[in-house]
Amino acid sequence: MAVFKVVISDPKSRKSFQIEVDQSKAVGLVGKKIGDEFNGDLVNLAGYALQITGGTDKDGFPMYPGLKGSGRKKMLLAAPPGFHPRLKGQRRRKTVRGNTISDSIMQINAKIIKAGEKPLEQLIPKKEKKEKKEEQVQKEEKPKETPKEAPKETPKETLKKEKPEEKPVEKPTEKPKEEIKEEEKKEVKKEKAAKIEKKEAVETEIKTEKAGGGESKDEN
Repeated sequence: MAVFKVVISDPKSRKSFQIEVDQSKAVGLVGKKIGDEFNGDLVNLAGYALQITGGTDKDGFPMYPGLKGSGRKKMLLAAPPGFHPRLKGQRRRKTVRGNTISDSIMQINAKIIKAGEKPLEQLIPKKEKKEKKEEQVQKEEKPKETPKEAPKETPKETLKKEKPEEKPVEKPTEKPKEEIKEEEKKEVKKEKAAKIEKKEAVETEIKTEKAGGGESKDEN
């Protein structure tokens, strides 16, 4: 059999509780409309009185208060349930379910009108999430793994061949500038002396020639 998920909200504490009830046990809810009241005994809440505020079907389409019956229909909506406008005056055509509970309804929303003697916390115990606790226990039990030491890198053998030592090229020794200047002066003096000697030799030749010419005239 199918199961009704009944979500009960408490206006005083502003808390909500969920109960799963077989449709066979909650046959009295079938045929009731949004706004109708029912006895809490139908959902195992003795002494409570509840009012239906809405619900959804198996495919997630919400029950609409203004649509009579239990069938589906597309309606032009401007407010919830079924459509939440983002802009003022916005409308949208949406598929909704009628306001009457049927076998195709999956979830029923209700609120408390009259509270019973026992609080809902005792009648509807909350399911503890065991999975989270088990995960925490497993994490605590796991020993901390010691970090493995990285292997030390061995120095790589140098395979480069040693280059032969290059002999330094001997540069010709340059003479100091003072010695060069003295040598240049000596060469200049030698050139001047050679020129003077040439002039003197030329002059002596001219004189001898003149002297020889005078003697020949006297003989005549």
